Amino acid sequence: MAEYDFDVLVIGAGPGGYVAAIRAAQLGLKTACAESRETLGGTCLNVGCIPSKALLHASELFEEAASGKLAKLGVKTSGVELDLDAMHAQRVDAIKGLTGGIEFLFKKNKVEWLKGRASFTGKDSVKVGDREVRAKNIVIATGSSVTPLPGVEVDNAKQVVVDSTGALELAKVPGHLVVIGGGVIGLELGSVWRRVGAKVTVVEFLDQLLPGMDGDIRKEAGRLFKKQGMELKLGTKVTGVTVKGGKATLTLEPAKGGAAETLEADCVLVSIGRKPNTDGLNLEAAGLSVNQRGQIGIDHSFRTATPGVWAIGDVVPGPMLAHKAEDEGIAVAENIAGQTGIVNHDIIPSVVYTWPEIAGVGLTEEQARERGEVKIGKFPMAGNSRAKTNHEPDGWVKVIADAKTDRVLGAWMIAVPAGTMIAQVAQAMEFGATSEDIAYTCHAHPTHNEAIKEASMAVLGKPIHV
Repeated sequence: MAEYDFDVLVIGAGPGGYVAAIRAAQLGLKTACAESRETLGGTCLNVGCIPSKALLHASELFEEAASGKLAKLGVKTSGVELDLDAMHAQRVDAIKGLTGGIEFLFKKNKVEWLKGRASFTGKDSVKVGDREVRAKNIVIATGSSVTPLPGVEVDNAKQVVVDSTGALELAKVPGHLVVIGGGVIGLELGSVWRRVGAKVTVVEFLDQLLPGMDGDIRKEAGRLFKKQGMELKLGTKVTGVTVKGGKATLTLEPAKGGAAETLEADCVLVSIGRKPNTDGLNLEAAGLSVNQRGQIGIDHSFRTATPGVWAIGDVVPGPMLAHKAEDEGIAVAENIAGQTGIVNHDIIPSVVYTWPEIAGVGLTEEQARERGEVKIGKFPMAGNSRAKTNHEPDGWVKVIADAKTDRVLGAWMIAVPAGTMIAQVAQAMEFGATSEDIAYTCHAHPTHNEAIKEASMAVLGKPIHV
């Protein structure tokens, strides 16, 4: 039997894969990473988290200047114009810097990049391009791709019916953008194009936005997006999209049944979720199959049913989030190296990078109430001195604690920097904190984070500033 070419071969160089490869190499294992894209970083860096944040940030600044918000602060601007080409250029620049950074880290840590698409030829062998390699351990980290909507054809090149990748690269601002799906990606990209001048309509099958999030968050998000000028068609099903002369016509009907209607759009964004990438992997050769949701089954240590084959990230059960994949990447490498790699899947924060940001960690109020008696503390951002001074009154922080032990079970918040604020609660929960622990921790003043302290005090029944 030939010797192994590598101790570890990671398939996929997204946030889970590249982190697993670097960590494995740091632990002294001979490591390679197979990736078919021209650049490293996967969906997240190339067509996901990073480019969308580049456009979100730029569009926020544009709206602030163009809407007269800055004038209220004594910063007078006139003749504010959108330079969409420059906005796209800084997005591309951000991607280039970060993907190049991973390439540098691969070289620094002696991770070999096998360029090409990988498919299993056996339980410990993989073909990448025209090269076959054997590895003692193989980590599947192939991520996810856009879920198609049956009967609706996405063509990013034509820029009429697009997915999230196409929506990042529109060459002009659409007059009317219809977003199919009221989840995180649709609301973020809808926000970008609304701020720079598009009329935006969101069509969501369920009767509220942001499936899976806390009920109060879902209600408040709907109110805020409407206030910002988005039209929301909730409880509505898209039955078809036709394209003619560079425009789209959608046919809609109520989710519960009823009369159909049509909607004209210059651009349609299909964002109804993502599905695991397993096509072309030839999993059968590795003795593996997928579950009903197309995911690869794993145990607590990320082992699949085949010894020596592991899986992490969007191809396995759990939320499809880059930071969850990264944590699993570190853990799987440590497990392979004989250490103890653990991810606490009960404490994975989720963030919507709209304005204001929306974030949560742990249980929703609904989930917590199903499990037992809880105490809830809520504090409005309008009562927070930093938010008030910055003219950011929208939103609130909600802390959910066990009624008997006071242990924090979850927190949900809407605030301009909620994505940053949520880390405090995640860390507190990781240490098994009570709401009293947070309430009696000294927070710097004036900061948005004081709202977390006050919401925790509200659990105990005594906030100060409300």
